[in-house]
Amino acid sequence: MEEKKGLIAEFKEFISRGSVLDLAVGVVIGGAFTAIITSLVNDILMPIIGILFGGVDFSYLKYVITPANGDIPEAAITYGNFIQSIVNFLLVAFMIFLVVKAVNRARRKKEEAPAPEPEPAPDPEDIVLLREIRDLLKKD
Repeated sequence: MEEKKGLIAEFKEFISRGSVLDLAVGVVIGGAFTAIITSLVNDILMPIIGILFGGVDFSYLKYVITPANGDIPEAAITYGNFIQSIVNFLLVAFMIFLVVKAVNRARRKKEEAPAPEPEPAPDPEDIVLLREIRDLLKKD
C-alpha cells in the first residue's frame, strides 16, 4: 500500500511541476497550430502549386497497385497525399524556426541591454568625520 502512496505522491509532484504544465500548453497550442498549417497547405498552397504544375490536384495523385474489382477496393499508393504532408511539415518547421529565432533575438537584446550603473557606495564613517573636521577648520 505504501508503494502506491509513494507512486501517487511522486506522480502528483511530477504533474504539478511547471515544466509539465508548460509542455501540456505547448502540445495543445501545437495541435491547433498544426491544424491551421494543414488547412493553409491543403486549401491554399497546394491548389496554387497544382496550377503551377499544369492543374494537377495533388490529393488525387496515386499509383494503383491493383484496381478495384467488384466489392474489393483498389490498392493504391497515394503519393500526392505524401507530397502534401511534406509541404505541411516544411511549413510547420519553418514557422517554428521563425518563432525560435524571434525568441532568441529578444533574449539577446535583453542580455545586451546595459546594466544600470551601481550607485557609489557610501563613504565609511571615518572619511565622513574627516570631511566634517576639514570643513570646520576651513570656517575658522
